[in-house]
Amino acid sequence: MVMNSLTVAALFLCFLAPADTDAWCYHDPSCSEATWPLLGHNYCNGTQQSPIDIVSAHADDDSDLMPFIFVNYSSTSALKTIENSGMTVKVSLHSGITVSGGDLSETYDSLQFHLHWGNGSAVPGSEHTVDGKRYPMELHIVNSESSCNRNTTLAVEDSTGLAALAFFIEEMPDGVSQEPASWRNLTSYLTSITNSGESVSITPGISLDDLLVGVDRRKYYRYLGSLTTPPCNEAVVWTVFKDTIKVSKDLIDLFSTTVRVSNSSSPFMVNVYRNIQAAQEVKTQPAEP
Repeated sequence: MVMNSLTVAALFLCFLAPADTDAWCYHDPSCSEATWPLLGHNYCNGTQQSPIDIVSAHADDDSDLMPFIFVNYSSTSALKTIENSGMTVKVSLHSGITVSGGDLSETYDSLQFHLHWGNGSAVPGSEHTVDGKRYPMELHIVNSESSCNRNTTLAVEDSTGLAALAFFIEEMPDGVSQEPASWRNLTSYLTSITNSGESVSITPGISLDDLLVGVDRRKYYRYLGSLTTPPCNEAVVWTVFKDTIKVSKDLIDLFSTTVRVSNSSSPFMVNVYRNIQAAQEVKTQPAEP
């Protein structure tokens, strides 16, 4: 009985403990996606997991999905630092940047954004797919309920504690010769964060609006899901925008040929995305008459 009680207690603690970022990965079979639940990330075996394939014909109309209100997304000093986390490239944001509306329960603080990709423009690596199509890259802006005071540990205890804004990134169409200068500026920092753990400050000059150019943020899909990385908490209100960000092929290729999973002798960071999970109920705005 003592051994059984200790075992149950240990499992309970493992279930609640924050994920050890060294205990999971994308690139090594010993710690890649199939092993996440076995490594103690129990939420990854949940029933409301992300990402999903969005079947556009099955998305239910919801008139409550009104436009968002973005505060300080136009600020050219919003971006604070850019970091190679060993799993992705993450950009931290200064405080005072928020999003509300869009049928969110309250105002959310925008904390950071990060990216997911495959292996250059030839191997797409978005997390979500639409009607089975996977895009080259995907950008996630992570937001937490303002009542949580930017405390994500507190936010994941609420089923709607986090709101993720997902944007697909794809190659510019033929005939378009110039990409947004903001993206060329942002990716110029990649050579300064080639190794895991490296981080540099971002010089003012790039706004979130600049990076989201071309996207009609009134058109989106909505569902309730999870973090797409361990511990996979089911605490995320997902918004997946229909329009794509368009950049050059060369820029897409930069991510998989510049940043590494560890140091200069480690592999390049490629295929940093989770596979599709079980379908969830998806909503969208009613078609305009």
